[in-house]
Amino acid sequence: MNGITGRMGYRQHLLRSILPLRDSGLTLDDGTKIAIEPILVGRNEAKVRELAQLHNVEHWSTDLEAVIADPTVDVVFDASMTSLRAATLKKAMANGKHIFTEKPTAETLEEAIELARIGKNAGVTAGVVHDKLYLPGLVKLRRLVEEGFFGRILSIRGEFGYWVFEGDHQAAQRPSWNYRKEDGGGMTTDMFCHWNYVLEGIIGKVKSVNAKTVTHIPERWDEAGKEYEATADDAAYGIFELETPAGEQVIGQINSSWAVRVYRDELVEFQIDGTHGSAVAGLRKCVSQQRANTPKPVWNPDLPVTESFREQWSEVPANADLDNGFKLQWEEFLRDAVAGREHRFGLLSAARGVQLAELGLKSSVERRTLDIPEIAL
Repeated sequence: MNGITGRMGYRQHLLRSILPLRDSGLTLDDGTKIAIEPILVGRNEAKVRELAQLHNVEHWSTDLEAVIADPTVDVVFDASMTSLRAATLKKAMANGKHIFTEKPTAETLEEAIELARIGKNAGVTAGVVHDKLYLPGLVKLRRLVEEGFFGRILSIRGEFGYWVFEGDHQAAQRPSWNYRKEDGGGMTTDMFCHWNYVLEGIIGKVKSVNAKTVTHIPERWDEAGKEYEATADDAAYGIFELETPAGEQVIGQINSSWAVRVYRDELVEFQIDGTHGSAVAGLRKCVSQQRANTPKPVWNPDLPVTESFREQWSEVPANADLDNGFKLQWEEFLRDAVAGREHRFGLLSAARGVQLAELGLKSSVERRTLDIPEIAL
């Protein structure tokens, strides 16, 4: 597990996913239970050793290449800096390791496609984190789509983000490299990879993008309190043309910002509107409103609003116990790796995410809508 000293690598992948699986074991499709044993890898020896001791992990190292070459290692996971990821994944697959990785998988589409080709030829199971599709809120939203709740889907709108402190008076809650383009940072590079698989997984194929990216806050302070220039975009405003599996056209709109204050129920929310109904989903909660239950508001700016629009929606039940989304995907991936089969969210899906990010950045520079071509391996 490379990159577990970072926020996501530690909290979601190690603490909430692999350590519970280490303690419980993983039950396979045939009922067999296998043991999961993590090896913690990072560049900061003191931090890695501390985490290993804190969680009673026997194996840890600062030598990534040696761990990758170790014949007893089955899976290489990467949650390190984006700029370092492609090289790690190439080495792992060259050594016959299954890989599970955060995204983006590479800094350029060309390199992301190359990784997908290598993975296909290496005969290993390659998985890319698509955590949001496992979140209870989006699981419910997808279920509504599959059951035809919306009728003909018209649009999907997303709002994501929160205020990331600049680092001068209060410490930033995201690492400074996220705001340096030269280190692989940027909202578009980071989040359009997510939005691609969310839109694909819930609605359908993304056919075009029109985006505006911006750096709202040009100066920030790093972990040592040193001021630096924020060279990467901290917000991206995108409009997407989508196509459902049935060939119907849907308009998507997603605002992403680390310079926005939250006035909604969750840090990310998606709303789907259709001819028969609408739904709003966050990380955990999902509410819906059917056409028959839709009120008929009348615009009158001269009178105060007396009705509560939020109370007119009904909560969608889970109807199942939904575990941590990262842990659920880890379990699915590991079962696939043991069985030697392809994981449904692989390197080609990740390449489409990198493609959307690249075209989003290009769209902003050129101030125009760009079609998204098919990727061929």
